[in-house]
Amino acid sequence: MSLWSLVSHMPPEQFSGLFGEFPCDLRSLLADWLENQPWEFITGADSFCTSAAGALLSAMVEKLRSLAGSNEQQCQVLQHIGNLENTYRRDPLRLVAVVKRILEGERAALLKRDRHLPLNFHRRQEELKFGLDLQRLQHRVGEIQALQERWKQMGDGTRACRQTKLQESQLKTAGKLQGNDLPSLILEAVKELEGAKLQVLKRLHIWKRQQQLAGNGAVFEENLAPLQKRCENLVDIYFQLQQQVVAVGGELGSDLLSRLLERLNTVLSALVESSFLVEKQPPQVLKTQTKFQASVRFLLGPRLLQASAKPYVVKADMVTEKQARELALGGYGTPLSESTGEIVHNTVALEINSTSATSCATFKNMLLKKIKRCERKGSESVTEEKCAVLFSTDVTLGPSNLPFHLQALSLPIVVIVHGNQDNNAKATVLWDNAFSELERVPFVVAERVPWEKMCETLNLRFMAEVQTSKGLLPEHYFFLAQKIFNNSSASPEDFHNRSVSWAQFNKEILPGRGFTFWQWFDGVLDLTKRCLKSYWSDRLIIGFISKQYVSKLLGPKPDGTFLLRFSDSEIGGITIAHVIRGQDGSIQVENIQPFSAKDLHIRSLGDRIRDLAQLRNLYPDKPKDQAFGSHYNKEQMGKDGRGYVSTAIKMTVESERDQKLPPQESVPPHTPANMYSLPGPPPEQPMDHLCQVLAPDMRPPAFPAQRVLPQFHAPEEASMSMGIPSASPFHRDLLPYRYLLEDQLPLDLENPIDEEMPEIAPFSPASHVSPFGTLPPAPPQLLAVSLGNVDLPSEDELTQLLYEAQMEEGLQPPTQPCSYGDPMANPSW
Repeated sequence: MSLWSLVSHMPPEQFSGLFGEFPCDLRSLLADWLENQPWEFITGADSFCTSAAGALLSAMVEKLRSLAGSNEQQCQVLQHIGNLENTYRRDPLRLVAVVKRILEGERAALLKRDRHLPLNFHRRQEELKFGLDLQRLQHRVGEIQALQERWKQMGDGTRACRQTKLQESQLKTAGKLQGNDLPSLILEAVKELEGAKLQVLKRLHIWKRQQQLAGNGAVFEENLAPLQKRCENLVDIYFQLQQQVVAVGGELGSDLLSRLLERLNTVLSALVESSFLVEKQPPQVLKTQTKFQASVRFLLGPRLLQASAKPYVVKADMVTEKQARELALGGYGTPLSESTGEIVHNTVALEINSTSATSCATFKNMLLKKIKRCERKGSESVTEEKCAVLFSTDVTLGPSNLPFHLQALSLPIVVIVHGNQDNNAKATVLWDNAFSELERVPFVVAERVPWEKMCETLNLRFMAEVQTSKGLLPEHYFFLAQKIFNNSSASPEDFHNRSVSWAQFNKEILPGRGFTFWQWFDGVLDLTKRCLKSYWSDRLIIGFISKQYVSKLLGPKPDGTFLLRFSDSEIGGITIAHVIRGQDGSIQVENIQPFSAKDLHIRSLGDRIRDLAQLRNLYPDKPKDQAFGSHYNKEQMGKDGRGYVSTAIKMTVESERDQKLPPQESVPPHTPANMYSLPGPPPEQPMDHLCQVLAPDMRPPAFPAQRVLPQFHAPEEASMSMGIPSASPFHRDLLPYRYLLEDQLPLDLENPIDEEMPEIAPFSPASHVSPFGTLPPAPPQLLAVSLGNVDLPSEDELTQLLYEAQMEEGLQPPTQPCSYGDPMANPSW
């Protein structure tokens, strides 16, 4: 965003007196073109500054002429061109001063209003400054070359004579040169080259820092082409200056010549070594026995690498933090003595791509086979131990075949051997990426950082991980501060100037929990990324809010108002808090059991909310169908393509209000209550129980009965439910065999009777009719034992028993007596 696009909407009175000599409508015509010129860096009055100012005036006139053809106010534009030519052609530096004052005034007004400038402002300024410095260097090299040409034209003569003539020539032609002789010009050029080199190195460090922040989710401009172009331009100027210094070496003296050549070689070495860098970083959490990739790039390779019969090879080695520190302090010029881990497929050729003008080595199948752990300090765990991959190669550069040992260190890596270490390893990497300095000793990082910086880091990580443009809000930061500092009584302002330590972030267990702050926050990240991205992006989830504050928000709201919050007590859970009102009008806020990612994969959050009729309005007062309608999944109706009837899973919630209903209403109809209890007869049993005993196959129970050995009740229960004492021999012989307990089995039965034995109808259909349904068949062996030991009750006795039982239950007596018939009349028994 340009400066003018912001300033043009501000009140004109804030710029009174600013647009006098340079009209405001002319500023509007030139807009952002004016801002993209190096006005502020033309600070001198030498020949270069005058030449640069004149070039800017000519460029402005050409810009206006191009606008005149497509502008309705063509006459006014042409008038501006004439005024510029007449006013500034003789003194272009005056135009530079006027435009510089206007731009400074606009920045001051914008800073006063917004307290910051557009994000790309500083980067654009740095690029303008480097571009102008490069022009200055090229101008200086041209002046030196011109003086050398004049020197040659003067012919032989004493050095003093030639110097005098050169000084006179300089006064006539260059007038305002800072140096009055060739050595001074060369010294000035070398100084300016060193300054440009520092700018390039700083820009390379910024690129590496941005690459590291990208590991936490920051936006990153990966394109290295502009930086490669800068390095190549400086190397070209280096070779030109070197040739000029060698050409006039006899006039400079051996001492000055050696010092100049040493300074020039230092510039070249710094550019070469810094331009070998890691373009694609290896994963910062690296598991052993897992393949990974990385690539390095040599920015000056296309320009300096000489053809070789044997290709240059780049090697990758694991190094500890201590080894990385020693290499950095030694200037990355010392070969590595020992690798701390074994990497498979760790050598790749450094190749030059003539089409893209790049020189890269790409590692596609590296694998860390094993790692040698170093001694840890204090309570440091293995997931706090940092390593790195060192990439190194030996090359010869330039026409002189200068040898160089190039090294590039990757970002810090935490090596793990099991997936359960991943969470803590990510915390170490996140902290290091966020809070390391631009140029540091590997891998030193602060132990305590301002809470505001931590908020920026968490927000950056959240937006990148979830892949959403909706970040955290101030109220979210307030809740997170309360959680990490364990202080629920402080105000938001109380946390502004506080700092948070690494221990608070991921070493100390949260009070009353079994996890650290980062472990909880990372669980929220994973859940939101996997299941809740669209809900969060639509601002349907408040998320970071405490139970206590939820009750405060929902308390005054009507029944059915709800909101969504991340579980405070579980890792990776989201819960629904909603308002219910009891029959007495009391207000309650209930929190439904949190849903995990597994739950939401079974049924989505939107469909779960649709299932619950007690949820009506999303806080504060948005109808749930209006809020979540776009997140509902279409219910499949009818049959699918294979002819099957479709099914669906629905969610229900049993509230405390539902649990207070009378217990008999929750029991399925026609289900005996003691079917769910342990064996043991209650004092009285309803007639339905008798039906289940006499005819268990007539109506299956709603739930499986408790299995003793038989699959229903013990015989004592059955006999008591009929009003027959358990000690009576009748209950053993009357009941079918499959209802007897193990100790009640007849002694002469050798093998148990199972379902596959042939059924023999013990009764004829005519005599086996009962008002309670058809009785189950009894095995013949059981009846044989029964008839041999006891006498069966008579028909009148049995009818009386049944009659009394029915009368106690309020049932109508049977219209016909129940008859078993004469068992001895059937010879098949």
